[in-house]
Amino acid sequence: MMKKILFYWNELRSTFWFIPVIFILFSIALALTFAYYDSQLTFPNQGLWRYILVGSASSARSILVTISAAMIGVAGTVFSITLVALTLASSQFGPRLIRNFMYDRFNQVVLGTYISTFIYCLMVLNTIKETEQFIYIPSLSILFAIMAAVGNIVLLVFFIHHISVSIQADKVISDISEAMSKNITTLFPTEFDNDQSKKQEYDEDTIKKAYSYKHGIDATHSGYVQYIDSKPMIRLAGEFDMLIQLNFRAGDFIVNKLALGTIYTNKKIKDKLINKIRDQLIIGKTRTPQQDAEYAIHQMVEIAARALSPGVNDPFTAIACIDNLTSTMCYLSTVKFPPRYRCDDDGKLRLIQETLSYNGMLNASFNQIRQYAKGSPSVVIRLMDALITIDKYIEQPEYKKSVQKHATMVMNMAKEVFIEQNDIKDVEDRYGLIMKE
Repeated sequence: MMKKILFYWNELRSTFWFIPVIFILFSIALALTFAYYDSQLTFPNQGLWRYILVGSASSARSILVTISAAMIGVAGTVFSITLVALTLASSQFGPRLIRNFMYDRFNQVVLGTYISTFIYCLMVLNTIKETEQFIYIPSLSILFAIMAAVGNIVLLVFFIHHISVSIQADKVISDISEAMSKNITTLFPTEFDNDQSKKQEYDEDTIKKAYSYKHGIDATHSGYVQYIDSKPMIRLAGEFDMLIQLNFRAGDFIVNKLALGTIYTNKKIKDKLINKIRDQLIIGKTRTPQQDAEYAIHQMVEIAARALSPGVNDPFTAIACIDNLTSTMCYLSTVKFPPRYRCDDDGKLRLIQETLSYNGMLNASFNQIRQYAKGSPSVVIRLMDALITIDKYIEQPEYKKSVQKHATMVMNMAKEVFIEQNDIKDVEDRYGLIMKE
């Protein structure tokens, strides 16, 4: 349950509106706090104070109206600039990159700052009272509003600089690579907590025959599998002596009424228990990176594919994508992938789950880039260099076979499409370094 709550919390934090709403609520609380202290404190109207604090209610209203109008105007400008950046990013790097720009924390903070300053000024403006018997001017609140306005002007300069940098190809690739590395490190630690599961292989057919009943887990709606909370499934399977098999992994698309998996039991179970197991899967409209290791890889590949299209023809961007994907695959060459079989605390098999493989990750990283790079020898040569680098990190024989398979595909493509013999020889020399072992 805690993992699901954490999943929803991370999704909430990544929305475009969450930070601005927090800022608005904070500005309301701040306005009320300053109004209280303004009513309790008395400020001298002499010396330096007369130049700092507002002296009349009409001046106070003018200042707050000016600041609030300016802030809401700049907020609209910030929103417009953000939309322009999203449009450029979508056309240049692909629509899936829009998420990265929308959920940029700095953009959210800037928009939230201007809107919250506008709300703050409205709240303070409402507290100004001027009658024949009573005059109330929130001097401290207005002073803070002036300071916030000055700070927001400086923030606008930083925002323009941030936007101009964030839409550059190298920056986009660097940000995706950083997020990808962080996500891959989380999903693929050096060791897993279930030692029995990772060391033992099972005869699935024999184990399934030991159960008398099968119960299907059908999808209630179409969408992408965003999250699978496996530990509660294992706990439920141990409590009711069941074996659960899932047919999908995070990132896969499922269709309504399609079988998500099968529950094997020795007695019939109620639909309530099946629904409880189904509730451990979160199915949404879009893919999310929290458990989907291929999500960021596909983003990087999309940038490379667009860079290699005839209309763009930008091999340098494609090479940068290959370099960053190489770093990720080098790390994956040194770790063990999540086990397909998961046991309970007593060592009994309780969950069979589809998992990623090294060969699948290698295919996701380089297959499409290789296919789009037919007309760019420099990209193909860098792709072979990447495989040489990855090969140096590999210790497991099956991983090495996957790299050699990709090297063979690159070599075959070079022989087929390259015209210049020297280009072919460059690829052959590198190919020989991979295949010599």
